[in-house]
Amino acid sequence: MLRRHDHIGYFFVFPYVAHFAVFIGFPLVFCLVLLVHRWDIVSPMVWVGTDNFAKLFRDNLFWQAMLNTGVFLLLHIPLQLSLALFLALQLNERIRLRGFFRAAFFLPVVVSGVVISILWDQLYAKDTGVLNALLGRLALKPVGWLTEPWLAMPSIALMATWKNVGLYIVLFLVGLQSVPPQLYEAADLDGAGAWHKFWRITLPMLNPTVVMIVVLSTIGGFSLFIEPYIMTGGGPMNRTLSAMLYIYKQGFFFYHMGYAATLGVAFALIVLMVVMAQRRLVERD
Repeated sequence: MLRRHDHIGYFFVFPYVAHFAVFIGFPLVFCLVLLVHRWDIVSPMVWVGTDNFAKLFRDNLFWQAMLNTGVFLLLHIPLQLSLALFLALQLNERIRLRGFFRAAFFLPVVVSGVVISILWDQLYAKDTGVLNALLGRLALKPVGWLTEPWLAMPSIALMATWKNVGLYIVLFLVGLQSVPPQLYEAADLDGAGAWHKFWRITLPMLNPTVVMIVVLSTIGGFSLFIEPYIMTGGGPMNRTLSAMLYIYKQGFFFYHMGYAATLGVAFALIVLMVVMAQRRLVERD
């Protein structure tokens, strides 16, 4: 009887094993093969050994893309974390139309990133954009939100924050509603003010949520691709060229599939190290 039940278990496990083998196992093995080959999809693979890795360390454009991604993270994560926490605190109170505002803030999360990028590209347009039209009404000069090298990445970071903040508002609301109300009652009896209750009760109790949001925001920030691809193409002067966009261009614009695989593996290792260090730091604090 036990063996018969074991066969039934294999039957139910098989779909997952097949999915893992086809969509995860095979691509991973194929990626490892590409690391030591040069391949342009059309011609046969050519063994190059460690040449792809040597090229990686000499590739200044890849490190520029990593620097751009780091700038995006430094702007995006603090802005998103603070804005999501502030809005969650407001939406956790008993206010009118609370359900409507919660749904409204979450709506951009479920909208396609391509649609959001096209929308904000129109808002940022220098000659016809809404933002510059408002500046014109104030007798101010139009701003090249996506054409000025120093301003393009902050503009994309602002747009990405607007799109994703609704998800983290929901996570913070879950964390806020799990804080025992007895702690606030005890603080009120001790005469604690609103700031002390936030700093001594709310924020420490939200530490697991903060850790999760920081990690998710970091992984999402490293995955920055759609926004620069649609809005700037990596320009101006490669200042919005993200690491993911650069890997994509190497693989599907120039057909350097072996080098693109090498960049992808190096990028994954960098992301892993950053997330691990970041998690240790945030959990300790």
